[in-house]
Amino acid sequence: MAYTHRIVQPSRIEGTVFSESGERLTPPRGWAFLEAGDAAVTRSVKAKGETWVVQIRKGRRMSTRGIWAREQDIHESRKEVEAKKATPEYAKRRSADLARRSLKQEQYHVDFCTEVIQFLGFHPRYQMEAAFLGKKISEHATPVGSGTVARTERIPIAARAEAATIAWMRHRTTAYDSMRIARVKGKRREIRRQLAAQSVKVLQAYRQGDEPGDNCPLQKVLLKENI
Repeated sequence: MAYTHRIVQPSRIEGTVFSESGERLTPPRGWAFLEAGDAAVTRSVKAKGETWVVQIRKGRRMSTRGIWAREQDIHESRKEVEAKKATPEYAKRRSADLARRSLKQEQYHVDFCTEVIQFLGFHPRYQMEAAFLGKKISEHATPVGSGTVARTERIPIAARAEAATIAWMRHRTTAYDSMRIARVKGKRREIRRQLAAQSVKVLQAYRQGDEPGDNCPLQKVLLKENI
């Protein structure tokens, strides 16, 4: 049976929510709130009856905080999921899933590192520096849950590698982190574009095989790392 899962927004008044039209609502008697975090329990609860899904907007995306549902359904779902997780079959499948995900992550790290090195496009005399940067940038950008551009699938991996490299350069070779940027719409984006252009200029010396110079910010980072 298909149930209705109504979308609502959180309210500052405990135990209430707002409908999509802005009406303040109080969940029915006998309902309780299940925080987001355990997808298996949430799926089980939704399969048992009607729910209210509490969502908030974060930038362009909607994020779910949890669901309101019958307290009995939540209690039963938790017991069912716990019982399922206690079986040897679940443990075996979980172990296989973790191993598969780990292998997939390792391969992605290798592929991403290759893309970063390709974007850097350093002259042969700077291949050691390119390998170092590829490893460092990938280690920072690719971990699951890092929230970096490297974890999105909305753009090709080459574009992710380029964006991750420019972001790493922005934080490690410019004064961006200590800048006081006016809270004006578009100002932070403008500053980032300017710093990206500076970073590309810095990389150009390494691409051409030129001597970077003592004042090169990337050279200072590499020297600090004994590269």
